[in-house]
Amino acid sequence: MRQAIELARTRVPPSDDPPVGALVYDHDSRLLGQGYHDRPGTGDPTAYAELTALRQAADAVGGWRLDGCTVVTTLEPGVMAAGALVLARIQRLVIGSWDPYHGAVCSQWDLVRDRRLNHRLEVVSEVLTDETDPLITDYLEVEKYHAEQRRIDMKLGL
Repeated sequence: MRQAIELARTRVPPSDDPPVGALVYDHDSRLLGQGYHDRPGTGDPTAYAELTALRQAADAVGGWRLDGCTVVTTLEPGVMAAGALVLARIQRLVIGSWDPYHGAVCSQWDLVRDRRLNHRLEVVSEVLTDETDPLITDYLEVEKYHAEQRRIDMKLGL
């Protein structure tokens, strides 16, 4: 998780995306892929940490099935990333902080353990939250400030 936290901190500010880092390890704990949220930097609406890490891992193994792999992420994945984890047949998901607004693992939905799907993941949660929670809360405070500044600028016609 600490490696994912460091990866989350590498995103280039200012960024509209939260600082999220994700890693994919194989069953022998070898790193296969890594990523961080970078939609503004790439212009790609799917440039989420987990998806970038999954793409790298799929390239590393030469296929889309990532059986036996573990994904470590600093923030609970949303619907798109959670769906990709299921489709990639990830075995285990390790989460730092919950995302009470968009989380698709427990907070809003439980997509990765939905019995209607053909694959379900083992979930390990709240790992190093004393280090992952500040990443998100600090980001949200800055975003709140910038949103207020934009609102004031609009009122003033700037």
